[in-house]
Amino acid sequence: MNDIYLRIAITFLLSLIFGIQRQFSNKPIGFGTFIFVAIGSCGLAISAINLNYENPLPLLSAIVTGIGFLGAGALIKTSDKIFGFTSAASIWLFAIIGLTVGIGLYVIAFSLYILVWIVVWIDRYFEVKGLGLYQKKITIVLNKPYSKTEIKALLNAKKYKTLSIEFDKSKKIYSFTLIVENSRNNMEKLPALMTSHEDIVEFSIN
Repeated sequence: MNDIYLRIAITFLLSLIFGIQRQFSNKPIGFGTFIFVAIGSCGLAISAINLNYENPLPLLSAIVTGIGFLGAGALIKTSDKIFGFTSAASIWLFAIIGLTVGIGLYVIAFSLYILVWIVVWIDRYFEVKGLGLYQKKITIVLNKPYSKTEIKALLNAKKYKTLSIEFDKSKKIYSFTLIVENSRNNMEKLPALMTSHEDIVEFSIN
């Protein structure tokens, strides 16, 4: 019985630490989701072993399948891209960590957990260095039409895709909605760049 409590406590602590990091990083899926997924998987793994020690695989495989559907719900689809793969993969992985702790495979569980943090630290390093590309949905309202070349120069973008272009005849303004792909550093400079541009009437970045 004490071993069961230990497994649940270990799972709770591991998922809590990671979840708090996600919360402080302003990720869309916070600490609660990871805790619930991990301890739920741990509890079901413990139950599977106790109910059918010789063949716990049916219940254990149900964890992996069920969490796959939950992970799919973490994906965010826009008209151009699908986001949230890291969040979906993280949820699935913490289900596996909870499962491995639940069946007593501590070495595997802690090995996976250490690898998770190595990936987090590397990702943070890339983010600080401004490496990699980030996407934002941007709406710009201009007081005159712009060509594709002018739009790209205005945004200082590595790549972009136009979602829509609207023209208000009464106000004589042009509204461009785009998916912009750029480095983190350039993304952070966009608000100041747009505020200072005389042709921009208003803008929004999502």
